Amino acid sequence: MERKENGKQSGSMEYLNQKMTGKKARPVRVLQYGEGNFLRAFADLMIDEANERGVFDGDVVIVKPTAHGSLERFERQECQYTAVLRGIIDGEPKEQAHVVTCVADAVHPYEQYETYAALAKLVTLRFVISNTTEAGIVYEESDRLEDCPPKSFPGKLCKLLYERYLHFQGDPSKGLILLPAELIDDNGKVLRDCVLRQARNWGLEEGFEAWVKEACIFASTLVDRIVAGYPREEASALCERFGYQDDLITVGEPFGLWVIESEKDISEEFPLPKAGLPVIFTENIKPYKQRKVRILNGAHTSFVLASFLCGNDIVRESMEDETILRFIQETIYGEVIPTLELPKNDLEEFAGAVLERFRNPYVRHALLSISLNSVSKWRTRCMPSLLSYAAREGRLPKHLTFSMAALLAFYTGAKRRGKALIGHRGAQEYEILDDQAVLDFFAENSGKDAREYAKAVLSRKEFWGQDLSEIPGLSDEVAGYLEKIRRDGMRSALEELG
Repeated sequence: MERKENGKQSGSMEYLNQKMTGKKARPVRVLQYGEGNFLRAFADLMIDEANERGVFDGDVVIVKPTAHGSLERFERQECQYTAVLRGIIDGEPKEQAHVVTCVADAVHPYEQYETYAALAKLVTLRFVISNTTEAGIVYEESDRLEDCPPKSFPGKLCKLLYERYLHFQGDPSKGLILLPAELIDDNGKVLRDCVLRQARNWGLEEGFEAWVKEACIFASTLVDRIVAGYPREEASALCERFGYQDDLITVGEPFGLWVIESEKDISEEFPLPKAGLPVIFTENIKPYKQRKVRILNGAHTSFVLASFLCGNDIVRESMEDETILRFIQETIYGEVIPTLELPKNDLEEFAGAVLERFRNPYVRHALLSISLNSVSKWRTRCMPSLLSYAAREGRLPKHLTFSMAALLAFYTGAKRRGKALIGHRGAQEYEILDDQAVLDFFAENSGKDAREYAKAVLSRKEFWGQDLSEIPGLSDEVAGYLEKIRRDGMRSALEELG
């Protein structure tokens, strides 16, 4: 396809631009470290919708956090792009396309340092959002204050905050609200600690450290939306439909959740819920994180191995399989939700949204992809629910217990191929991928009889952090289910489970 760089042309189509979108000039209130698909289909889209609905009046400036790569696509389209959300909406498969206009500029600090540094002096600036991957919030001792810019994200942020502190002479009203979206626990607290550690390493004055602690708010957040990103295979068709060329299209699911924990109430300054957006402000993020891990991630881990051995290959097929769907529903509503802290109505509403996400016809989520590292996943996602249920009810949850037996059945194999252990679904081979020590253990033990195998796995403290075989009845129950799976097949064992 022929392109004109300066004329913003691609074939006969013009590149999406600010004139085309009728972009309004708004004060820059948000600095965003990260130009990736997730933030553009999540935070930026929400901010844009809040602008349109009259509850927020602010633009975003994107900062590229790494030296490699360029912002050419953003420059060519004047930072305008289309976010496409696809999934089950009001019970039906739908697609919604939204042209996002709130991004005012994209800056490469390694190539445009003066432009980047000037952002620290913006009177209107109030928020910093980031998604620099889980490895992004790390302290880098080699960073120097003289670096333009420092290499690490906390280093860049510390220097920007320091320059803001100096410019506004420590004015407490010019502190910033930090909303990191990196997927680590207590991401706000970890980021604050990295910034303060960097300040001490650089020998910055105590007044700056006090300003960071008192004038700035480091919120911890939980973010949730599946974003597939740029739809390479169908981009041309989408552009033809839109009537413009867009090399920044980003595709995600309709479901979204942004939970923000902060010591000070920031809901009036960032009033996205007033626009009907899925943002929750709380003093304690842990119940929401627990809800996501136990219901969404826990459901995945509890059913995918059994579903695969029943002959399914993707999550959507599992939802269309009555036996698997019944297993999922019984696990979530009967065994997981009763162990959680939030109100039952909230939990059931979230569970309903999870099931809709699993049914998304636009997402092909392979079960084998989800099966990666299932031992550690079962420990963090399913084991807490099993233990809590057993303590609360005085008996074992049969579906979560069965999921352990399904794990043992899936992890059965002795043949190796590269780093993978090879399992069998009928005549079909599949790869079991996990840490090498885990695969070595299963290669050695999975050929044993069901009771000896179950005992060996459950008593492995390295896997579970405790000896699960000491839980009354668990080893016998798992072994019993495994015997049925081996004798009758996974589907018959699940149907008998009910």
